[in-house]
Amino acid sequence: MPDGAHYPIQFENQTKQTCCRGCQAVAQTIIDSGQGAYYTHRTALPATAREAEAELAQMGLYDLPEIQESFVRTESENIREAALILENIVCAACIWLNERHIAGLPGVLSVEINYATRRARVRWDNSRIQLSAILKAVTDIGYIAHPFDPGRSDDIHRRERNTAIRRLAIAGLGMMQVMMYALPSYTATDMTDDIRLLMRWASLVLTIPVVLYSAWPFFIGAWRDLKRRMLGMDVPVALGVGTAFVASVYGTFSGHGEVYYDSVTMFVFLLLTGRFLEMNARRRAGAAVEELVKLIPAAATRLPHWPARDEEQIPVARLAVGDHVLVRPGETLPADGEVVEGDSAVNEAMLTGESLPVSKSAHAKVVGGSLNQASPLVVRVDRLGADTRLASIVRLLDRAQSEKPRIGQLADRAAAWFVGLLLLITFFVGLAWYVIDPSRTLWIVVSVLVVTCPCALGLATPAALTTATGRLTRLGLLATRGHALETLARATDLVFDKTGTLTHGRLSVRRVVPLGGRSAEEVGALAAALEAGSEHPIARAMSEAVNASVTADGIRNTPGRGVEGMIAGRTYRLGSPRFATAGAPPPESDDGASWVALAEKNEPIAWFALADTPRADADAALSALRQQGLRLHLLSGDAEGAVKTTAQQLGIDAWHAGALPEDKLAYVKALQQQGRIVAMVGDGINDAPVLAGAQVSIAMGEGTDVAQAAADMVMLGSRLATLAEGVALARKTQQIIRQNLGWALGYNLIAIPAAALGYVTPWMAGIGMSASSLLVVLNALRLSDFKYKATSAPAALRSQLSTLR
Repeated sequence: MPDGAHYPIQFENQTKQTCCRGCQAVAQTIIDSGQGAYYTHRTALPATAREAEAELAQMGLYDLPEIQESFVRTESENIREAALILENIVCAACIWLNERHIAGLPGVLSVEINYATRRARVRWDNSRIQLSAILKAVTDIGYIAHPFDPGRSDDIHRRERNTAIRRLAIAGLGMMQVMMYALPSYTATDMTDDIRLLMRWASLVLTIPVVLYSAWPFFIGAWRDLKRRMLGMDVPVALGVGTAFVASVYGTFSGHGEVYYDSVTMFVFLLLTGRFLEMNARRRAGAAVEELVKLIPAAATRLPHWPARDEEQIPVARLAVGDHVLVRPGETLPADGEVVEGDSAVNEAMLTGESLPVSKSAHAKVVGGSLNQASPLVVRVDRLGADTRLASIVRLLDRAQSEKPRIGQLADRAAAWFVGLLLLITFFVGLAWYVIDPSRTLWIVVSVLVVTCPCALGLATPAALTTATGRLTRLGLLATRGHALETLARATDLVFDKTGTLTHGRLSVRRVVPLGGRSAEEVGALAAALEAGSEHPIARAMSEAVNASVTADGIRNTPGRGVEGMIAGRTYRLGSPRFATAGAPPPESDDGASWVALAEKNEPIAWFALADTPRADADAALSALRQQGLRLHLLSGDAEGAVKTTAQQLGIDAWHAGALPEDKLAYVKALQQQGRIVAMVGDGINDAPVLAGAQVSIAMGEGTDVAQAAADMVMLGSRLATLAEGVALARKTQQIIRQNLGWALGYNLIAIPAAALGYVTPWMAGIGMSASSLLVVLNALRLSDFKYKATSAPAALRSQLSTLR
């Protein structure tokens, strides 16, 4: 720096000097934003950017509320949940180690890590442990954790990919050169000892960078596992490579014995090739979550003085609830909100699976991440960041991909035990060959260690589940629990709610029957007042039919029955005949309409006939489900006439009307006692108990938050055909998992005896291990393009399938 350079900053009421204008700007920004603790606690400058990130975590900056706003969700006063991204993950054993280590920290409530995306979701009690302590715990076992954001995830993937390419390139060049020196040793008959020794020394020089750089991650991973007293998948690989290399070095220096430089370099190259291809395939498998995260644009056009038309471009992060934004055709909506001006068509395919654009006009709700296609819209922002529907979808998808089904947990435990068994087998195989033929002991031991590494076993389940979950999301069915796909594949019975599930849920008042000399307008106003503020379909029907000219106080809602309230000092009830009138019979109707009673002191003063219509695709969707061998049931709290009419229209033989929430739950429990595996589809608050009671439950995306919270899956759109696609994909996923596990186990059962008997050389072992892992991932990727086509199954076959289930 030139003499006289002066770049001061103000810190703790003192003037401090910095070295240049760039450091001056950065340091003052850090201090002005309230992060001066970094300089207070810092004892030395970090040597690298990565060390700086670790130091920031240790210094507690990630514990500050203003820093946590962007990636931490607060569930209650102390319970928090954060999305993190992990570095240095190389295999399923790394996932197991991190989950076990973090879960053992006092105050950590749960941790799930997605192997495909490297994303971790951690819940903790902030009164017992700080986030910085969790991040430091990850660093202590050799990994690095950061708060998740899409840009950083891409940077980490790009950095890992570039490093993998460099390691692969050095291993490839070393392998080719060493093979050139090894070939004459195998083929030449008149090579002198001096030339042979020269070839060995040249091979040693070329192998050193392959072992110390390209193969270094295997040694680091093995050391990390052994330090934690566990046997990961890097342990046999590191033992194989290290043993062969050390024996070769000894042979080179001593001048006698065999060398295995060609096998070492070829094995490292093949193994790195397999992991590189696996990394790219894994990235593709987890692309669904990344695509959803990136839907929200970086900037938005805000109208700061609405209804004035002046515009300003601001980052989406600076938007606030209540702001008005202008969304032009071709732009993505930056947040959830309500249209206040404009008439357009919005593409919600990425969020709901609906292929056709949805019309939006004034007062219509829009979802952040959807694409405006036709004309400009002015939208009032209602929800931002972690509160948006897109954010909740990503959280649920993360949770589903992180939770392991029973078959996945079994595979993880098997892989962990298999490594120990493998080392034991290798020891006895080496001992036997030392007695039979000591010259062959080393390379046979190396082959056994390498060829049977259980990478494929660890990948079999997570690769398939991640790919299937991503595909299911694109179809419009969001799995929110890890067991959902596995259980849906085994389902034998599908139980439907009626209103809002098989029908549109948009009830309309078809007929009003006032009693006691009252007028239709009077009883309509009373009913509208009782339902004011409710989002129930009956409430919407009442508000559309009449305008409330009176108000009700002390309203109490009884789920599945009706509402009660005070109007002008009198108590009124509106709901089912059993609830409102103690069972007084409604008027006769032959059109399937449901009767709702308005009563005062249990005496009916009016009857309202409400009717709904089935969804347009309900008949075709249910037909496809029958073709898959599922038995269909209809449960509804509506009157018998309405339920019977809907059941006849859709061809459902098993139906039950007038069902209260406890009746629905009892019906499902009765099916379960018969050995049936029940999937329940519903949308309302009254469906929450039965959704929780079924083995697998599906909530309509248009339904209540309570129903969605109780469900294992959520239909993001309104296409009932998605159910048939979901069942078919779930069954295909289980088939792929069984294929993967069968291949992994079968491969090891064949490879272990072959290697132990001396039929597999180290380089062949490297090919076999890499190929088995890659085959498992590629087989799982077939699910990413899965398409279901309904076929006409004969009635006899459908009956046979149902009986077998």
